[in-house]
Amino acid sequence: MDISLLLLCSLIGMLGGMASMSFPRWWAACTLTGAITAFLAGTIVLTGQPGWSWKSDFLLGGTPLTLLLDAVSAFFLVLLSTVAAAGSIYAIRYWPDSTHPRTAPSGRLWWNAMITGMGLVLTAANGLHFLLGWELFAVSAYFLVSLERGNPQVRAAGWLYLAASHVGTLALFAFFASLAAQTGSWELGPMRDNVELAPLFWLAFLGFGIKAGVFPLHVWLPSAHANAPSHVSALLSGVALKIGIYGLVRFSGWLPTPPGAGWVMAGLGCTSAVLGVAFALGQHDLKRLLAYHSVENIGIILMGLGFATVALERDTPYWGTLALAGGLLHVWNHGLFKSLLFFGAGAVLHATGTRQMSRLGGLWRHMPWTAALFTLGSVAISGLPPLNGFVSEWLIYSGLLLAGMEWNDVAMAVIPAAVLLAVTGALALACFTKVCGVVFLGAPRSAPAERAHECGWGMRGAMLMLAAGCTLIGLFPAMFWQVLSRVAKDWSAVDMSSRAPDALYTLGLTHVALAVLGLAAGVGTIWFLRNRVRRSVTWDCGFSAPSARMQYTAGSFAGIINEWFAWILRPTVHEIRPTTFFPSAAQCASHTPETVLEHVVEPVGHKILRLADKASGFQHGRVQSYIFYLCVAILALSAAAILSGRS
Repeated sequence: MDISLLLLCSLIGMLGGMASMSFPRWWAACTLTGAITAFLAGTIVLTGQPGWSWKSDFLLGGTPLTLLLDAVSAFFLVLLSTVAAAGSIYAIRYWPDSTHPRTAPSGRLWWNAMITGMGLVLTAANGLHFLLGWELFAVSAYFLVSLERGNPQVRAAGWLYLAASHVGTLALFAFFASLAAQTGSWELGPMRDNVELAPLFWLAFLGFGIKAGVFPLHVWLPSAHANAPSHVSALLSGVALKIGIYGLVRFSGWLPTPPGAGWVMAGLGCTSAVLGVAFALGQHDLKRLLAYHSVENIGIILMGLGFATVALERDTPYWGTLALAGGLLHVWNHGLFKSLLFFGAGAVLHATGTRQMSRLGGLWRHMPWTAALFTLGSVAISGLPPLNGFVSEWLIYSGLLLAGMEWNDVAMAVIPAAVLLAVTGALALACFTKVCGVVFLGAPRSAPAERAHECGWGMRGAMLMLAAGCTLIGLFPAMFWQVLSRVAKDWSAVDMSSRAPDALYTLGLTHVALAVLGLAAGVGTIWFLRNRVRRSVTWDCGFSAPSARMQYTAGSFAGIINEWFAWILRPTVHEIRPTTFFPSAAQCASHTPETVLEHVVEPVGHKILRLADKASGFQHGRVQSYIFYLCVAILALSAAAILSGRS
C-alpha cells in the first residue's frame, strides 16, 4: 500500500473536516477517514516497510517542503490517529450543536486544525516547517481550551497555556535557528557526529519539556486540562504531551547529547513521577486530579528515555534497551488509558454537571458502563496486572534492576529510581482507590448525583475502543516488541533484536490466566449475589439510615498521605470545629494550590510588572524628554569610546 497516498488521504480528510465543520456527520466521516488512513500509514512503517520521505518542488517559507515518516514518527502518528478517531466519535454526543450551538462548529474546526498541526510536526524534516506545524498546533489548542471563554476560569487557563506554550516556542525557535546557523541548512536528520551541536540539546529540552509538562515546567497543564472540554482534555493529555516527548526522542537520537543529559532526564522523570502523583492525591476536582497524573506518567516515560540515554553513553545496551522499550511503550499506554479516564470524567460531568468529587458518589448504580470502564482505566494507570500499564512499568523495572546488579555509580542511581517508581505506583493505586470509591461507590452526595444517567452509545463506543487497546497490550505484550525494536533502531541505531524476551511471553500468558480467572470470579460473584443473598433488616443498634455526610470524602481519604508531602503541596485547611454540647454545623475544607505557579511564577511575574510600571515613567510622550535621553546616550557612548581608546 502506498504510504504517500494514505498520508494524502489523511490530509484531505482533515481539511474536509474543517470545511464541513457545520455538518457534524460529514465532519465525523471526514475526520475518521483522515485518522484511519494515518493509522494505516503508521502501521505499515512499524510492521516492516521502509520509511517514507518526500521533498516538494515548491517552496514553503523559502525552503522546499520536506516530510519524513520513519518508525519514530510513525509510532507517535499511530497514537495520534487512535485518540483522534475516538475523540471525534466521543465529541459528537458530548459537545453537540443542540447544547453548544456557538462553540460546537468552531470546536470541530480547531480540533482538525490541531490534529493537522501535530501531524505536520511528526512528519516535518525541516526546522522551519516543524515550527509552522508547532505553532498551528499550539494556537489551535488555545482555542480548544478556551471554547467556553465566558467562564473566567477557562479564560485564565487559556491565557496561561498560551503564555507557557509560546515560551516553549521561543526556545524551539532559538534551537532551530542556531541549528540552521551552524549546519547551514534548515533540513533535519542524523547529526550525532557533530559534537559542536551538543549544547543545543538544552534549548530543545526546554521547549519540548514545557509542552510535555515535565515538573517544574508543567504550570500550564492542570488548569488547561481541567477546564477544557473532556474530549479536548483527552487529546491534550493523551497526545499533545507526547508531541513534547516526540521532540525529546527525535532530537536525542538525531543530535549528540551533552554529558549528563541522560541523568538530567532521568532525575526530572523521577521528580515528575513522585510529585505529580502527590499533587493528584490532594485534588478534589476530578479532571484536575487526572491532569496531575499526566505529570506523573510523563515522568515515568522520561525515566525510561533518560536511563536509556545513560546506557547508550556507557555502551551498556543490555539494560538500556529494556528501559527504552518500557518508556516507549508507556507513551502508547498513557495515551490510551488517560484518554479513557478523561472520557469517563467527561461522562460523569455530562451526567451530573460537576467535577467536584465531594458532590458525587453512588454513580455505579446509575452509570454502570462508565463506572466499569473508568475502573479499568484506573487499574491500567495504577500499573496493575493484567493491563497495559503494568507491562511498560515492568520493562522499566527490569532494566533498572539489571543495571543495579552491577555495583557501580550507575547502580547507586538506578536502585533509588526503582524504589521511587514503586512508590509512585503505590501512591497512584491509593489515588484511584479514592477516586473510584468516592465517585462511584457509596451514596450520592448531591441531587445531581442522584439523577445521574448513563452516557450514549457514541461516548461509550469511544471508551470501549480505548479500553480494548489497554487490554490488548496487557494480554499480548510480546506482539509489540518488534514495533519497539524498529523505533529504537531509528532512534539511535539501538539493536533490540526482533524477538521479544522470553519473560515477555511468560508475562503475557500470566496476564491471560489472570484475566480469565478474574472474569470467572466476577461472573460467579454476580450470580451468587443475585441468586443466593437475602436482604433483610438486621440489628443496627438504633442507627439504620446513615447519611452521605458520614462517608469518606476525597480529602479525608488521602489526608494522611497528603501530610507526608505537605512541604511541597502546602495545602490550606479551613475548618469550623464543633463547640459546646449542642454545636452548630461544623465544616472542614482543604485546598491544594499549584505550588510552582502560585509561589514561584506568579510572584516573579508580579515583580516584573511592578518594575515595568516604574520604567513606564520614562515614556510619557514629551519629545523634548526623548531628545534629552538621546543626547545623554550619545555622550555616554562617546565617553566610553574615548576611554577605551586611551586604554
